[in-house]
Amino acid sequence: MHIKRLVPFFVFLLSTCFYHAMAQDGSPKMHKVVVQMNTADTAAWSATIGNIRNLQKVWPNNIQVELVVHGKALDFLVKDKTHLAADIVAMAKEGIVFAACENSMRKHHIEKSQLLIQAITVPSGVAELVVKQEEGWSYLKSGVN
Repeated sequence: MHIKRLVPFFVFLLSTCFYHAMAQDGSPKMHKVVVQMNTADTAAWSATIGNIRNLQKVWPNNIQVELVVHGKALDFLVKDKTHLAADIVAMAKEGIVFAACENSMRKHHIEKSQLLIQAITVPSGVAELVVKQEEGWSYLKSGVN
């Protein structure tokens, strides 16, 4: 009689174990990271590139990164002002997204044609950060002035 009462418990226990085994099937987790950069400090720009490279080393082929550039950091993506163009070009080929804030572009009188072609634009850098976090992306902030 007591065994009949335990059957539903064992069915529940086995189905829970099966569910967890399927959820942890050995397939690698895709990490999604949005990085905020709003500093004119070129050392911070280089450090941010290094941080993204380090993430790629830890999770090769299992990471998506979007670097949102706004405020004083816009020169990072301006063709004639950045010293990291080669890095940006190479990383964009690897899937890293470089997003320039259109609000900051207007404020600093920067046209889309002045940006590296690898850069996309977003209406608001801070809004892009909020949306990504709402979608479950992890957030990192690069160095500040």
